[in-house]
Amino acid sequence: MAENPLSSPSSTPLARAERFIWLTARVLEQRRFAYHFLRGGPDQVETALMAYLNEDGGYGHALEPDLRGPVSQPLHTAHGLRVLDSIGRCGGLRVERICRYLTEVSTHDGALPAIHPSQHGYPSAPFLPVVGSPPSALLSTGPVVGVLHRNQVWHAWLFRATEFCWAAVESLDKPRPYEIEAAVAFLDGAPDRPRAEAAADRLGRLVREQRLAVLDPGRPADDRIADGYAPGELPYPHDYARVPDSLAARWFTDVEMARSLDRLGADQQEDGGWPVRRDAWAPGSVLEARPIATVEALRTLRAHGRAIG
Repeated sequence: MAENPLSSPSSTPLARAERFIWLTARVLEQRRFAYHFLRGGPDQVETALMAYLNEDGGYGHALEPDLRGPVSQPLHTAHGLRVLDSIGRCGGLRVERICRYLTEVSTHDGALPAIHPSQHGYPSAPFLPVVGSPPSALLSTGPVVGVLHRNQVWHAWLFRATEFCWAAVESLDKPRPYEIEAAVAFLDGAPDRPRAEAAADRLGRLVREQRLAVLDPGRPADDRIADGYAPGELPYPHDYARVPDSLAARWFTDVEMARSLDRLGADQQEDGGWPVRRDAWAPGSVLEARPIATVEALRTLRAHGRAIG
């Protein structure tokens, strides 16, 4: 009997991941995997993503697995925009509707809260608290503004949101890792490239001075866990620089980036999927988040020239 390459322990990382995706993933991640690695079409991805779209133009329905319930949320909508960006569909009327939603849920300074109060009453991760009058957050605003600029979207909402991001990024003093990731997402798409490069250079110095990246996985004693983060929630260079042309790639030497990618490749688990390093608070959220992590891990490895199969 011929060996099934998807079940062979000696098969490629991509083949093992494919088996994991078919066994565990939501339809959206199945379609995304097919698009990125099996020559699938963008229409199927967009159709699957539409299941999470609400009438207000935002995305909900646990698109971001750590927020449950049907209501639209900025973090869901940022996730949806990243998916559209990855398939070349981040434009047109679909994005015009999204920008109207972003305008409606923005704070008084024109930016996005991390969690909109409409989440109240629905389950959410304990590290994503719901408050009555949430402040603007770089965590939610930066990635949205960055992807819209990268796709040359022009909308009135972007003017104040962009200024908020510049002020937030340039005032970061003791940043948390997820804030840095959000800042990089903004800076990689910001149209003012000299300003973005200068801001990124300053952030890179902070990352190294404050030990906010694991530069040598072989020396765990040197690792610093940020306050409020899980023990395994340590950021690596590839978490900041998911593609080689990211401004964050300049923060690390070739050796440091190679070690980081080695670690990412080695993190593939026996079932073919990649782990979620943040705290597990509900079984369903972990099950849904791991296929997302798997697709992103494979995309990062391939973007950096690593063979995946």
